Amino acid sequence: MRHFLNSLAVLAVTVAGSSAFAQSSSANPWDAADAVYGPDTMRKARERLLEENGRTPFGLFMLDRFEWQDTGGDGTLLWDAQAYYGGDLRKIWMKTEGDYALDEGALEEAEVQLLYSRAISPFFDLQAGIRHDIEPDGLTHLAIGIQGLAPYWFETDTAVFLSEDGDVTARIEAELEWFLTQRLILQPRIEAELSAQTIDDRELGSGLTSLSIGGRLRYEFAREFAPYIGVEHRSSFGGTADFIEAAGGDPSETLGVFGTRIWF
Repeated sequence: MRHFLNSLAVLAVTVAGSSAFAQSSSANPWDAADAVYGPDTMRKARERLLEENGRTPFGLFMLDRFEWQDTGGDGTLLWDAQAYYGGDLRKIWMKTEGDYALDEGALEEAEVQLLYSRAISPFFDLQAGIRHDIEPDGLTHLAIGIQGLAPYWFETDTAVFLSEDGDVTARIEAELEWFLTQRLILQPRIEAELSAQTIDDRELGSGLTSLSIGGRLRYEFAREFAPYIGVEHRSSFGGTADFIEAAGGDPSETLGVFGTRIWF
């Protein structure tokens, strides 16, 4: 009889607890566990959960491309790097890219962007800020774009720029990583430049100004360090191609590249 009464008591407590949990769950699922563990205990647990999954800031620096390009003569050094700091929803980004002509010992192009980034979906961020061109002409631009992971794991970065002279340009980048092995990775990449108008000072025609298509094969000695080799084909179009030909250049070229990818 004693065991029977004890079993009834346990059953009664379980039913009461389940009823309280169910009532709390239907009212507010976030507070449902308060009925079982107590509001103070759960408040601390929720604070810890938020701290570990959203409030904790983190950062990354990635030198995605640091390479020598076979442009003739001594070639050209190119860099393409980005860094961010912030949480899951909001970050501050810095991006920089450019190239240095070894024959001439001078920068040909160099830019820096400082952007505020806000997540607008699980896979895409809206970014806005400024871009400053160190070379060739020291112009500053307003920048707005979207960066993220498109279907089929394409990493994309699309931006529109409004210069202080009122010129509108755009850039579209996409790349994909194919793991041939756990350490050997092929990375196809495409980049397109566009201009809303002819810009004589920059020798740019309107419309699609240039298109670069290439691939890089890298070997990750460590995830943070991976040398690579590759090839890239560049073409200029329309008025931009006319500017290049008038200066004695070739609007279409294929380059071999050798470099390294580093992040931490």
